[in-house]
Amino acid sequence: MSVNAIKDLRESTGCGIMECKRALAESNGDMNKAKELLRQRGLELAIKKGGRVANEGRIEAYIHNGNKMGVIVEVNCETDFVGRNEDFIKFTKDLAMHIAAMAPKYIKKDDVPADILNAEADQKDFLKANCLLDQAFVKDQSKSIQDLLNELVAKIGENIIISRFTRYKIGE
Repeated sequence: MSVNAIKDLRESTGCGIMECKRALAESNGDMNKAKELLRQRGLELAIKKGGRVANEGRIEAYIHNGNKMGVIVEVNCETDFVGRNEDFIKFTKDLAMHIAAMAPKYIKKDDVPADILNAEADQKDFLKANCLLDQAFVKDQSKSIQDLLNELVAKIGENIIISRFTRYKIGE
């Protein structure tokens, strides 16, 4: 395993050097397997940190060209330090733009009223279309918003929660 491989993995995932080194060692130098290992560890870390209090963060606003649509989203984290972190800020900006483009109605499945969900013939497609965390990210269709959130939690090491959002569009 070369220093360049560790560097490349770190640049593509944003994980720490030692995590990248361990993942490459466990995957016998296979970059794709190493990325998958890091993604799985990120998911495990997100689950572990999910119970921690997140009462800091930021409110992001996005106004689309022409001023006909806007979004306000609140994303919480554990510390104000992370709320000012470059990666956290980029995530909130991308999230607000994604909400403007994809118009989700709910954050997660648990937010959907049971009667609305039960009325749908294909609940899985309904959730993918209407729940923010289940939607494919508008800038990278291979990842869901939940995947992006898990990656950010793994990278930053704090619990991060999308608390609420409002999408405004002229005439709606």
